[in-house]
Amino acid sequence: MEYITLKTRTTKDSGTVKLRFRLRDGRNIELYHKSDIEIKVADLDKLDNEGKKKKGVTTLTKKFLETISAERRYMQLAYDKMKNDGMDINSEVFESVIAGMKTPVLEVRKEQPAVVLRFRQYADNALRDGVLGKRRHDHIIVVSDKLERFLTIKGLSEITAAEFTDSLLMEFRNFLFDEYKYVEKYKRLYKKVNSYNKPKARLSLNTVASQMKMLQTFFTELENSDEILKSPFRRLGKERKKVVMKTKYDDPVFLRSNELQIVLSAEVPAILQDTRDAFLVQCAFGCRISDFAHMDMQSISVSPDGIPYVHYIPKKTADAQIDNREVETPIVRYAFDIIQRTNFEFPVLKNLYGPMGFNQKIKDLLQVCKINREVPIYNEESKQNDYLPLFKVGSSKLARKTHVDIMNKVQINMYAAGLHKEGSAAVRRYTNMELKDRFTLMNAAFDQKPYKVDTDLNIIEEG
Repeated sequence: MEYITLKTRTTKDSGTVKLRFRLRDGRNIELYHKSDIEIKVADLDKLDNEGKKKKGVTTLTKKFLETISAERRYMQLAYDKMKNDGMDINSEVFESVIAGMKTPVLEVRKEQPAVVLRFRQYADNALRDGVLGKRRHDHIIVVSDKLERFLTIKGLSEITAAEFTDSLLMEFRNFLFDEYKYVEKYKRLYKKVNSYNKPKARLSLNTVASQMKMLQTFFTELENSDEILKSPFRRLGKERKKVVMKTKYDDPVFLRSNELQIVLSAEVPAILQDTRDAFLVQCAFGCRISDFAHMDMQSISVSPDGIPYVHYIPKKTADAQIDNREVETPIVRYAFDIIQRTNFEFPVLKNLYGPMGFNQKIKDLLQVCKINREVPIYNEESKQNDYLPLFKVGSSKLARKTHVDIMNKVQINMYAAGLHKEGSAAVRRYTNMELKDRFTLMNAAFDQKPYKVDTDLNIIEEG
């Protein structure tokens, strides 16, 4: 049960002071509030701990005592709001909430929505106008949810974009890194957050930088449309802005060609067979899991040369493309055999995340296959590299990285002859790698023999 008392101690001997209060709730909560109520130092000892006049005192007016009572009421209401809204319980937030109750609407807020609402409006409008794709829009909504929780905890949920300062921006960045620390303390704020988006560990530097860039784009849009005078990102200064947007990448992590062959030939328990099939086919395609999970037999076509290939429009970049050109990736023999055997159905892809999801099962698969080569992974806490066995960092993204690395190592650098400078557009204008050329390179990269099929996917020729 909370208890509000008056703090009557002062170092002044005369004149006036402003009354100070303390709210206690159990042993762990102690909040302080400095009011605007002025009292003569000589009159301090005429009040008891609760701000009521002591027995026999006649010099304090009824109006003055009612002012103290009203101040205590504001404190009580503010504390109730902080608890109910899941705010951070500290004196800074306490003072902010009390001030907000006394002056509920700042002048700037009469015509402007709260920054979180405006952030979501920006995302929805950009999706509607085709500026953003659905996937990017969803990512921005996730960041707006984080911003809402941050401002709620700070007791600032009603502030507008114009009131959002560079200092608040830096605090939000720190919150993004360590939001997982708030989940247990503010359970109410995370009740509706799905398990995938609920913070479980410290975010990486690159993830935070990516989320801050989404916020930066929003504030830049408001600045360009004269909704705000200046983006808080432009107030950061050169050095602080460099820190906020900094990214850092680990050394590339992928399966080497011989390790992929081990996974291909190893004996694995039946429970991991579906995982191995899906992982190996994704390695052969190199596509994102968002595209791979939606492929089926209708995604396969056959070229006039009898080469089977998978075709799709990448979901991540679909809205940004200037045409509807599909990615066309030849299917190497081992992947073709898996697809024929499974009819391109991988039940494991129905659950990508969590303790029984595809990503976790890839780790289990690589561990069974003894893919334990140590790779450096940067530790955000220690600021040092941790050397982990490769199976511990297995995921669907590893399949994509493996494809890129294996393919990269069989291609000839187009600038190696020295005829053109690195990046010369002329080199690409002079050539076009056709499907059959890419099929030849992929067979070399994955150590597979060429083959041809008819339109019904029956093998008609083997190399």
